[in-house]
Amino acid sequence: MSAAITPQRRATLNRRALQLAYATAGYNLVEGVVAVAAGAAASSTALIGFGLDSFIEVSSALVVIWQFRSRVPESRERLALRLIAVSFFALAAWISVDAVRALLGSGEAEPSPVGIAIAAVSVVVMPLLVWAKRRTGREMGSATVVADSTQTLLCTYLSAVLLVGLVLNATLGWSWADPVAALVIAFVAVREGVEAWRGEQCDDCAIPGAGGDGCACEPGCTDACCTDGDKP
Repeated sequence: MSAAITPQRRATLNRRALQLAYATAGYNLVEGVVAVAAGAAASSTALIGFGLDSFIEVSSALVVIWQFRSRVPESRERLALRLIAVSFFALAAWISVDAVRALLGSGEAEPSPVGIAIAAVSVVVMPLLVWAKRRTGREMGSATVVADSTQTLLCTYLSAVLLVGLVLNATLGWSWADPVAALVIAFVAVREGVEAWRGEQCDDCAIPGAGGDGCACEPGCTDACCTDGDKP
């Protein structure tokens, strides 16, 4: 995080955070509807789970929108982080349930060209959103925006896993690859949810008065403002 930013720059970053959240919510809403419809048509638990993940991503974006529509967004940081943490846990739960059901053989999914297409598009679009969110969040020192970018990053991983799983299922009939990788993503989602729930912000684990900007980090602090070389 930079030592100081002007009020004008902060206002610009706040608007950018809102715009990115609106873009994320809009894209994921369309993605979720298409994925759930395609999953239902192909009896694909992976596609349906991916669609539900998209709706959870929408909820995370709505949390950011709610925060940054406030006159003082920082006042909503703690609660916003808690809400994002809940979305992480919900994401992990949905992925785990779908993965276990697939591994137990709840039914063989049919090939889905529409599912492959939406997963391929997401693999391209999501990393761009992650980059923009993370850059914005780190510059403005917002743990909420950084946490939301991690949610989008997990969606990127899930998109890649879904794409590989659908392609393998369509070409080789390997139905086990998707749920196994999805369980790994669920574990990462739980870990990120725990960190967001703790709400590790600069004022939580910083040493007042230390460092050039009056905020240095205690050992072990892992929040957004204590990364990228900012630790003492």
